Amino acid sequence: MESTRLSSKGQVILPKSVRDAHHWTPGTEFEVEDRPEGVLLRPKMRFAATQLNDVIGCTGYHGPAKSLEEMEEAIAQGVSERHARGRY
Repeated sequence: MESTRLSSKGQVILPKSVRDAHHWTPGTEFEVEDRPEGVLLRPKMRFAATQLNDVIGCTGYHGPAKSLEEMEEAIAQGVSERHARGRY
């Protein structure tokens, strides 16, 4: 177990081996939780957890649902059009 010490400014340096093991780079933000047995540092999630209901309909399409076959046909048509324009 490694140890560290609290500076006069209230800062704690995490040992390099710990930072490397968790892939924590400078600027990583942490949540600090006071627990009966000590203090827990947990890296903040960069993005909030996303639920399906939060993003459903975000493509802007308004109309009847398309079948898988219709979607595959539309993709094939788009690929054909790109090839015709000389873009792959």
